Amino acid sequence: MSQRPPAAINGHAAAARIAPVRPRGSLITALDIGSTKVCCFIARVEAAPRILGIGHQIARGVRGGAIVDLEGVGHSIRSAVHAAEEMAGEQIERVVVSLSGGFAGSRIVKAEIDVARREISDSDMRQVLERGYRMRGADDRQVIHSIPVGFSIDESRGIRDPRGMAGERLAVNMHIVTAAAANVRNHTAAIGRSHLEVEALVVSPYAAGLACLVEDERDLGVTVIDMGGGTTTIGVFFDGNLVFADTVPVGGSHVTNDIARGLSTPLAHAERLKALFGSAIASTLDDRETIAVPQIGEEDDGNVSHVPKSLLVSIIAPRVEETFEMVRNRLEASGFDKIAGRRVVLTGGACQLHGVRELAGLILDKQVRIGRPARIKGLAESTHGPAFSAAAGLLLFAMSERAESPHPARLPAGGIFGRVGQWLRENL
Repeated sequence: MSQRPPAAINGHAAAARIAPVRPRGSLITALDIGSTKVCCFIARVEAAPRILGIGHQIARGVRGGAIVDLEGVGHSIRSAVHAAEEMAGEQIERVVVSLSGGFAGSRIVKAEIDVARREISDSDMRQVLERGYRMRGADDRQVIHSIPVGFSIDESRGIRDPRGMAGERLAVNMHIVTAAAANVRNHTAAIGRSHLEVEALVVSPYAAGLACLVEDERDLGVTVIDMGGGTTTIGVFFDGNLVFADTVPVGGSHVTNDIARGLSTPLAHAERLKALFGSAIASTLDDRETIAVPQIGEEDDGNVSHVPKSLLVSIIAPRVEETFEMVRNRLEASGFDKIAGRRVVLTGGACQLHGVRELAGLILDKQVRIGRPARIKGLAESTHGPAFSAAAGLLLFAMSERAESPHPARLPAGGIFGRVGQWLRENL
């Protein structure tokens, strides 16, 4: 199938191509491209997405959320998609794809029009929203999301639906999320090599938030921290909308690399040690427990060194602390730390490390819970954990009306930007 030009991959262009609501019974496909795994979910549209096929594969050619080897990542994508197709008994052509790196351009911009003191109509709403969607950043950045987060009339702000009201100027605040254009082109090229088309790109904290958050969290303010293998992504939701997104270039793979270097053990054994014995918080019992560490280059399995567990913890804890300190600094610098309130939802595969939730609470000074995908039918036990939140959220995004990109020909009957999508408001 022909490869879609990169310039067409953004929320607004996708809205013009895809019907605002997916027909019941149609297929939707999520493709989560991470630094450590590629995951494909094929689902059928019902009241909630029902999983038909699942495929996941070790990611090759991805580093820090960016594609560094098209051939390697293309092979991983084809393998994951083929497994999902075989399980579903269906063949897919289009996918909704995650973006976990290179999107550190999150800003609020204002678009406004003159309404000359008359009543604001649907036509005015379309006009101001279209003006907001047309806003673009630098040439080397690609718009991924354009999300209306609030309307204002003259000096009155915080208006949800200004239709029927009167004033001089109607304005909308748009949350614009951009990514490096080269990163977008590489994702599109890799998927094109797999004979698939990109319906939409979704930054991973947005997708993870759709899967993990409850309505009150989205309304009152919450920070989603999606801890992946190569990156940790951040999303702030408030009043039902994504209002901030960012990424820090540290993830679970960095912890594994630290263990491998610190204990002179192969990466595979370092990952196993992290999963079985690792912790982000020290315990008084750590010195009493000894763990066996296979050494690099030793062919004899019996030739291992024995170290106290406290040494392993002393390697892990600083890297996890650094990650949350970077997250805290990004939130404070953005000005959205207070808006997000005291609620944090951790998700992603790397959040499953023992002690991560407690350490996050200490460093961020917030209430923390672990988020798992919800509102998805047919998820197997093995794919119901935090590592699959972004993939599940992509399905919910695909089903929604996509609040940031309403179809230009129509407006929702109640509330222009809906609460993270009109479908989510009506069906959850």
